[in-house]
Amino acid sequence: MEVTVDRVALAREKDDGEAVLNRLALLLGTPVEKINDRLKTCGAEGAKPPPVCWNGSAYQPVPVANGIDPQTAINIMERSTDFTGVTAQLHANRIYPAPFNVNAAHILGYLGPVTESQLEAQGNSDAYDRLRRTDIVGRSGLEAQYDDALRGKPEVTSLAIDTAGHVTEKLGENAATPGNYLVSTIDARLQSVVESQLVNAVQRARSQGYPGKSGAAVVIDVTNGNVLAMASYPTYDPAIWVGGVTKKQYDALKSSDSLSSNAIQGTFAPGSTYKVVSTAAAGKQGFNLGGYYGCPEQYKAGNQTFRNFESHGYGTISLARALEVSCNTVFYGIADTMWKRGGGLDADRTAPDPIANMAKSFGLGTKTGVDLPGESSGRVASRLFKAENWDAKKDSWCANALDGYSETRKTNAKLADFYTALDKENCADGFRWREGDALNAAIGQGDTSVTPLQMAMVYSAIANGGTVYQPRVVKGIIGPEGKVVKNFTPEVKSTVAASKSTLAFLQRALPGVTLRGSGETPFAGFPLGQIPIASKTGSAQVTGNKVSTSWFASFAPANNPKYAVVMMVTEGGTGSKTSGPSVRKIYEALFGVNGRSVNPARSVLVGGAPKLDLPKVRSDGTPVAPKGKNSGVRG
Repeated sequence: MEVTVDRVALAREKDDGEAVLNRLALLLGTPVEKINDRLKTCGAEGAKPPPVCWNGSAYQPVPVANGIDPQTAINIMERSTDFTGVTAQLHANRIYPAPFNVNAAHILGYLGPVTESQLEAQGNSDAYDRLRRTDIVGRSGLEAQYDDALRGKPEVTSLAIDTAGHVTEKLGENAATPGNYLVSTIDARLQSVVESQLVNAVQRARSQGYPGKSGAAVVIDVTNGNVLAMASYPTYDPAIWVGGVTKKQYDALKSSDSLSSNAIQGTFAPGSTYKVVSTAAAGKQGFNLGGYYGCPEQYKAGNQTFRNFESHGYGTISLARALEVSCNTVFYGIADTMWKRGGGLDADRTAPDPIANMAKSFGLGTKTGVDLPGESSGRVASRLFKAENWDAKKDSWCANALDGYSETRKTNAKLADFYTALDKENCADGFRWREGDALNAAIGQGDTSVTPLQMAMVYSAIANGGTVYQPRVVKGIIGPEGKVVKNFTPEVKSTVAASKSTLAFLQRALPGVTLRGSGETPFAGFPLGQIPIASKTGSAQVTGNKVSTSWFASFAPANNPKYAVVMMVTEGGTGSKTSGPSVRKIYEALFGVNGRSVNPARSVLVGGAPKLDLPKVRSDGTPVAPKGKNSGVRG
């Protein structure tokens, strides 16, 4: 319940409503000064800054209290002569039911006051449903992406005012129109599992002595690109924004790094999960995917030595086995050959770059197009990127090299010497795509960075035979009267530039990772004979002394793909030990696995598959929703 005060009605009282406000303050148990501060128009003399002052129309009732109890509301309504111009009425509040204890904060988003830039963007619009200073708008997530669809239209009364500011007549009235319903692709039961398993993965990293600072997990329907579940850690309670947050609360949210979504905004080195891209590029360049390659413990390129980080030397092995045991040196050798074919150190920025080109055909380096705001593009390491980066930074590098980092030198001469030498080299030829750059790029290191959602779409494309879908979180919009406003259909973003035989090779090879490779341990005892899991682990190295990023990318069933599941934990150690066990639990929930038994009836997906149809909305505007335990909501 909300209490509002009509200042026009108060002005008609002999004492300008002073007695009414004193009685109201006593009833509400609040200082009358607080009510008076709220009633002052922002910008007027003595007005306190927003949100204390009133930022709306002088002729619009001003909310002065919210969340009042029913008895207080009854007192106001029954004593209308004592409370002239005061109204107690129901007020719409955003609530978050959290079915099955789902958080989904980074998907749902939150509401906040309209911004100056949004108001200015309207120009001189006189539309009755234009944004006003008192409006609350979507500020992130689906709330922001679909703000226009969700908002509806307000009830607006047009009044005639005389030169003294008095209302002389009502000119017209526009009735309110409810907003639409959004129907998401997210399955609440599955989302609950994914969120809890992501937390478990973070805790698993910490139990191994790693920081496990953050993480993300994504589940994609590989047949259409629908996002069935997506979680980010750390997160926050979306209800904290209802009614506004304090500066202390906002500062705490910022310092915890919980406001941004690691699934779509965070970018991370993909490590060995990127080897599927390098394999596809090798196939396109004529390398024999069925052939054998040397897997020594280390690989020398010029005066540098590159070692295996996820496996020791295996001698001569097949490319499929190289994926299974994640042999870096096999991919170093392939990348080195490509680099030399492309002109080596003397090649310019237009020279062939097969791995980078293949990555771009998988959709990396560009936004996936998911219907959520703030998505990151990521970055693909390449000759072109390095040349363009040099164009942008060479002046700074050269200036720093000339200066010698004089300020740093005052306290740390050794560090200043290191930075100076580095910038001298970058100033002179930082545009060159060196041998080491090419080798690092082949195993998902160096300048390459991806979002977990991007990597999920890569594995979805491998699973479905080469189609890169535009991921989607909303599958439909339904009007308040039950009419379907929009039914979204799958959209293809691109097609992978790899042959059917190359994609088929990856589909055959990746289940071996789970059967007898780096993904074997977390899936020990899983009924892989019934539900084969195609996977790739990753332990991406990061700068400084930080622990590697744990990755586990996968799709299943490998012989009839339906879902792609990707999880990552920053500073989490290996993909197999940290993320892998949680990915297994997600698949158990998806397929109804209990031990070695598979029962689709036990799947968290009702009916054993994602729902594609839209729910019904009754003519009175209420949706037909599950009840009782099927709703996932207590009460």
